[in-house]
Amino acid sequence: MANIKSAKKDIRRTRKVTENNHELKARVRNNIKAVDKAVAAGDKKLAGETLKTMQKNIDKATAKGLVKKNTASREKARLNKKVKEMN
Repeated sequence: MANIKSAKKDIRRTRKVTENNHELKARVRNNIKAVDKAVAAGDKKLAGETLKTMQKNIDKATAKGLVKKNTASREKARLNKKVKEMN
């Protein structure tokens, strides 16, 4: 355990940042699953809405370095294609 005040503060900060990063990654995974479920159910409106939120969240995660750029691009392209094919 750290003895210096600044080291203790750094531990608290790191814990908080890590928690936020886990939350964002979980949100991305849940959004991807939600889009898949909406596509499987055939709900075009819900699929479009969840696709927008998924793209927003995955872009945030990519900007933070939580998701690799190509992985994010691939996920967005695949889900976008599924939603477009619902027509």
